This record gives sequence, C-alpha cells and structure tokens, in this order.
Amino acid sequence: MQIPSQPFIIPLWPDGAAGSEDWTQQEQISAMPQGGLRVIRNVSRPTLTAFLPDPTLANGTAVIVCPGGAFHFLAYEHEGIQVAEWLNRRGVAAFMLKYRLIPTSEDFAAEVQERLADRTKMAGAMQALAPLILADGQQAVRLVRQRAAEWGIRPDRIGIMGFSAGGGVTMAVTLHHDASSRPDFAAPIYAAHFGELIVPADALPLFLVHADDDPLVPVTISTTIYAAWHAAGKPVELHIYEKGGHGFGMNKLGLPVDGWIERFGEWLESS
Repeated sequence: MQIPSQPFIIPLWPDGAAGSEDWTQQEQISAMPQGGLRVIRNVSRPTLTAFLPDPTLANGTAVIVCPGGAFHFLAYEHEGIQVAEWLNRRGVAAFMLKYRLIPTSEDFAAEVQERLADRTKMAGAMQALAPLILADGQQAVRLVRQRAAEWGIRPDRIGIMGFSAGGGVTMAVTLHHDASSRPDFAAPIYAAHFGELIVPADALPLFLVHADDDPLVPVTISTTIYAAWHAAGKPVELHIYEKGGHGFGMNKLGLPVDGWIERFGEWLESS
C-alpha cells in the first residue's frame, strides 16, 4: 500500500455540492484585521485535506478535524493543520474538513461582527447553512469510511473533532447520522452547538473541552451536552479549564489549558 507523504486534497462532492450549485463566491485566504490570523473564507466546494501518518506509526485511527470561525471562515492553522500534524505524530490519520460557509465580502470581519451582534440576522444566515454543513460533515465520515482500506484506517475507528463553529458541525453529525455517516467518537471543543439536543439511541463517545472564561461560547453548552450524555448512560468525558478564553486551539498560552490535546490523546488511546 502506497501512503502519500504529503497532504492531499479530496473533493467532498465530486459531482457538485447540493444546495450551493449557484454560489459564485471565490474561496480565498485572508488575514483578520486584528492579530493577522489567517483564515479561509467563501468555501463553496467542500474538501478534505488528508494528512496520513508514517506507516510505521499508523495505528488505524482517523480523525476528521473541523476548524472554527463563526460559520464565516475557517481558522485553518491552529484549529486545523496543527491539530492534524499533532495527530500524525501519534499515528492517527487526520482529515481537515473545509465545510461550506456564509458568504462574505472583503469587509468580512465587520460582517461577522454585525451578524453575531444581531441574532435575527445570524439565525437567518444559519437557517440556510445548517443543512449544508450537516451534509458536509456526514459526507466526510462516509468518504473516509469508504476509503478506509486504501488509507490503512479501521472503519470502526473514525472520529470527528471540531472547534467552536466546527464543534457545531461535529455536534450536528453526532446528533444526526445514519449507519454510514456515524462517527465512532467525537470531540466538540468549545463547541458552538446549535439545534435541539436529543441524545440518539446509538450515541457515540464524546470528549469535551471548554474554558470557563470563554467570552463567546458559554461553558454551559459543554456542561449541558455532558449532562445529557451522562443521564443517558453514554460515554462522555469533560474538561473545563479556569482560563483559556475562546479559540485557543493549538495556541500556547502558558496555562493548564495548553495540555488539553494531550488529554484527548490519552482518552483516544484508552477508548
């Protein structure tokens, strides 16, 4: 089996993504006005970027990684590529998902702030987007499972992890799936969960992380998910850090929250 040594891109919907066929916005990389964070925006053709581990390290586990960005952009470095590279070093295959996003202009940062400040506007944008990102998340799981043998992956060891809005994608797939699109485990990290929370009968193991001082996504979202899984008798682990704010991802803050991904690695090995 020949395993590519460099990341490669896989179209999620080779024949076109249903629901966005008429989208004309151009995908691009932009820098946030404050801090210069590089982000991907205007995704209309979803893809997976595959990061496969050295075959001598590979353990057969795969994780689909969903970066966050308020459903307007993707913080693809510290919530995407760096996560994938960490997983690879531990023998885990990683697939960064570029899911469809709310269209933005060159003044995208102001547009994000405007929608986040106006719940009605944000709800209207999400009403159209929600079924599309659910479909993207489900298709990502299906695709990795369909090609598992090709990439040296166990079809029963395919999980999904997401940050903030990407955590919302993760939770959407966790709550709504069929047999082919059901992940084997999920890790919503400071997840911007949306929709009704009903624990499915075939609920999968969850690993949750949040900072108590998160100013954007209340920690109560993660505690509510934990409580629902716990009450249903389903496997769940929750880590709440006193400090960390929102969007820490793989950034090093010099705080205990820096070790969250090590805790995830330990959980993955033991599950």
